[in-house]
Amino acid sequence: MADLERSLGRGTIGMVWEDAPYPMLAVDTAGIIEQANGAARRLLVGAAVGVPLARAAPVWLSQAHREVCAGLHVDHRARGPVGGQVFEAHPVHADRDRVMWWLVDVDDHQRAVEELRAEREWTAFMVEASVELLSSLNLERCLEATARLAARRLADAALVVMPLAPRQYTIVHCDPRGEVSRERASIDPRTVPGLAEALQGFPPAPTRWSDPAEAPAWVLGDRGGEVGSVAVTALPGHGLPAGALVLLRRTPQAGFSDAEKVFAPLFTAWAGAAISVARLYAEQAAIAETLMAELLPPAAPPLEGVELAARYRPAGDSERVGGDFYDVHPVGGSGRESLVVLGDVSGKGLEAAVLTGKIRNILRALVPLADDHHRVLELLNCVLLTHGDPTRFVTLVLASIERRADQVMLRLTSAGHPPPLIVRNDGRVEPVRAAGTLIGLVEHITSVTESVLLEPGETCLLYSDGIVEARGGPLGDEFFGEERLCEQLRQCAGMPPEALADRVQMLACQWVGGGEHDDMAIVAITAPREPSRRVAEHRLP
Repeated sequence: MADLERSLGRGTIGMVWEDAPYPMLAVDTAGIIEQANGAARRLLVGAAVGVPLARAAPVWLSQAHREVCAGLHVDHRARGPVGGQVFEAHPVHADRDRVMWWLVDVDDHQRAVEELRAEREWTAFMVEASVELLSSLNLERCLEATARLAARRLADAALVVMPLAPRQYTIVHCDPRGEVSRERASIDPRTVPGLAEALQGFPPAPTRWSDPAEAPAWVLGDRGGEVGSVAVTALPGHGLPAGALVLLRRTPQAGFSDAEKVFAPLFTAWAGAAISVARLYAEQAAIAETLMAELLPPAAPPLEGVELAARYRPAGDSERVGGDFYDVHPVGGSGRESLVVLGDVSGKGLEAAVLTGKIRNILRALVPLADDHHRVLELLNCVLLTHGDPTRFVTLVLASIERRADQVMLRLTSAGHPPPLIVRNDGRVEPVRAAGTLIGLVEHITSVTESVLLEPGETCLLYSDGIVEARGGPLGDEFFGEERLCEQLRQCAGMPPEALADRVQMLACQWVGGGEHDDMAIVAITAPREPSRRVAEHRLP
């Protein structure tokens, strides 16, 4: 068995050693060289088969071999000079009568270790940069992270320049202490060598190094005397530059190191992509916010002579708009009456919200015709049939409000909508039978307008079907229903409109629990309890 291992070991030495990059020697216990690879023969002049190690190798290596063979060398490693270089020799026992030595250039090894450490540091930096840059869609955070990371690894200080409008730029600066500042300034990029090219060209222009004397004061800040070199590099975005990165170094030497030449373009590419995506997201969010402002239900404005409260809850917890809506117009028709509109568009989510916005704009244009509810509904129906989706429709209830002494006169018209409910002071709840046709489905519609007189403290409740069709209860499959709503309203007699609207919404939400529900909209119109004389006095100013 030992003979087989010995033969295999010698065969392996013959196949592998000759081309090994490290000097390798096989020496028997008598100190005679049995084999030396090409690297060993080049390093140790005279190293050949049958030559004593003491004759071909330096003293420190032959002494180490004797100690290893005698079992005296504890560390099993030896170090010493060979031809002006320092080598470290490592022994390996091939078998009982032979030791294999392989020699490592300490300087080369140290350089390799340093290069590996530098590679690991750069890799860790790129991982940190990718996490910090790509984990957020906040534009300001991306700009600050880019400046801070660049100042930490590529320079002593850094600036990120992002164009906003002609001659308007956002400038984010990170000083050597890591403190970040941001400003919006009007600058001329042509005053900085390479900046105009970095902000305009694609593919991105190469990094441009320049003398600090050529840079304006806004680049150098209050550390002009400490800056030895300035570099400008592009931050490539999606088809267009996302901005430019300005690096400030204390050393006058221009140019990147070998490692920086590899990792700096990767960093600028990631930073540019992150800034570009964050900026696109910010622009889209601003557009969406502007459009959303037109779709959101308005805050109920004060109406002369009545008290008003409105509540709205979309179907989804993450949504802000939906298919239900309400609008309050202080002056409608001839100007004697105010107009309140509550409606429900078929469907949910964004598509329903878009149609909701369209309907609200049409009704806003038809407010001057509010004295004639049927005419308003006819014109709205005509527009939806002509320009709308034939599968979409809307239900509406119109309420014209006029104060008459201590009482409030309401004219109510329903177009396929749940009937308004009148909450009397004695606890009676009366549905208003104002029936009508759905809007947006058929060419000819019908509508019935009912007039209702509210005494002081009495309330008219307008609501969408999301209230009565809220599905929940003990088994989770029962509608809240109009009967249960009326029963609860009997206990709300005399409540202010805010309290009554809150209670209705709370009851419907409790009934649903954590289940799904439709959009909910509520408007409560109450005749105030104060005498008309006081109302008249309030009008005098």
